[in-house]
Amino acid sequence: MTAGQNDGVRVCFVCSGNICRSPTAEVVLAAKLREAGLGEVVVDSAGTGDWHVGEDMDPRSRATLVAHGYDWPRHEAKQFTAADFASRDLVVALDAGHVRRLRDLADDADDPDDARAKIVLLRSYDSSAGAEPDVLDPYYGDSDGFVEVLRQVEVACAGLLASVRADQQTPSPPS
Repeated sequence: MTAGQNDGVRVCFVCSGNICRSPTAEVVLAAKLREAGLGEVVVDSAGTGDWHVGEDMDPRSRATLVAHGYDWPRHEAKQFTAADFASRDLVVALDAGHVRRLRDLADDADDPDDARAKIVLLRSYDSSAGAEPDVLDPYYGDSDGFVEVLRQVEVACAGLLASVRADQQTPSPPS
């Protein structure tokens, strides 16, 4: 996994519909990168499904982000495709189901082995995740779930940022 020359490191967060968890992670990591002065890292997000393509993030996700000091312009949900592996250095899944779907999708990539090597689980960067490696899905719950997602994402993104700082060419999950 090597960053493109002069392109910086390219990270994509992936959840189901790209309206709750993955855009939250995108916003949080982008903010942490700005604070750290690491502008050479490009971050975006996508979904495994096409249900919400073109939509803004869930209003509850946006409200939670705003309430915690994050500001972000309108988000436009998109679907992750096999071709997207070629333009990303790290594909960060929000739960184990997304990892499985991405591995299946990697079979259709130009270089399936390289594509699979780019897939990591976000909470692998969170030493406190323990037996709960997934970022919970808040979609069918109340606002507390969105706050918990933000907490999980902030902790894991801090670990991801530490990895980026340690190796600015190729962030990798902890061993």
